Amino acid sequence: MKIVFAGTPAFACVALQQLHAAGFDIALVLTQPDRPAGRGMKLQASPVKQFALAHGIAVAQPRSLRLDGKYPEDAATAHEAIAAAKADAMVVAAYGLILPQWVLDAPRLGCFNIHASLLPRWRGAAPIHRAIEAGDTQTGVTIMQMDAGLDTGDMLLIEPLAIAPDTTTAGLHDQLADLGARLIVDALELSACGGLRPVAQPTEGVTYAHKIEKAEAAIDWGQPAALIARRVRAFDPFPGAQAVLAGETIKLWSAREPVQALPATPAGTPGQVLAVGADGIEVQTGEGALLITELQRPGGKRLAAGEFLRGHGIEVGQVFEPVAVREPR
Repeated sequence: MKIVFAGTPAFACVALQQLHAAGFDIALVLTQPDRPAGRGMKLQASPVKQFALAHGIAVAQPRSLRLDGKYPEDAATAHEAIAAAKADAMVVAAYGLILPQWVLDAPRLGCFNIHASLLPRWRGAAPIHRAIEAGDTQTGVTIMQMDAGLDTGDMLLIEPLAIAPDTTTAGLHDQLADLGARLIVDALELSACGGLRPVAQPTEGVTYAHKIEKAEAAIDWGQPAALIARRVRAFDPFPGAQAVLAGETIKLWSAREPVQALPATPAGTPGQVLAVGADGIEVQTGEGALLITELQRPGGKRLAAGEFLRGHGIEVGQVFEPVAVREPR
């Protein structure tokens, strides 16, 4: 089977690797244009582009696929490349561009999307983060036949995955990338022999996973400890939960509700340090206490709380404050 692959980040690259290893004829790869990254802000190719070039696969990087949009010349070039590929199917995974109808109609079997949730829950851009933030105990991968809507197409294959109580977005991302890569290979093989049975998505249970914004990193200490702990895990590795202590912005990478309270201290105001110890820093929230177990100073490394405290004294009674969010001008 000949395919076109459209994807950009590491999540998509895992699927591309599996499709290549399974022997699919990958005629063309679409990926986002190179972006500046790192301390030097040099242009860097996406993981998908790097893999494609290393394996001699043709790459196109249009800024848009809309023939009537802002970059019609990019779309026209992509149109020619996709038509020339004469693919049976297109596989889409975290590509980052909306596919217009002409793209959806181009492959003989249509476009297959790897979506990291159990649709219709968590349609949209950030299903992994939002599932953890919401306290879901289960997620999964849906292979979907794409249509013109936002993650509204028929479901082709679906497989659940449990969310462990201490999992982060980073860890769950890797699990779902592996699961999605396996399922898309299965879906294409079934499609080749007419073995797929599309199922319409339920009309109930629809939720949207809106894009993660940097402003969400600021911790609201008035929220319950359980919610803050979930947000800390959901925002690892991006954007990283943040709070201000003694005028310094600190990232919080790991936190939980204490199993057993540290040395007793009267409850304080939200954000107030109640106790410190080798196991962590206990902070009052709007509902219960939060035990912070991993932190990072600006320019420093992620450190366990005990190690962090040896180089950065924190005293009972100090108050963590939320990061000030700058309003756009």
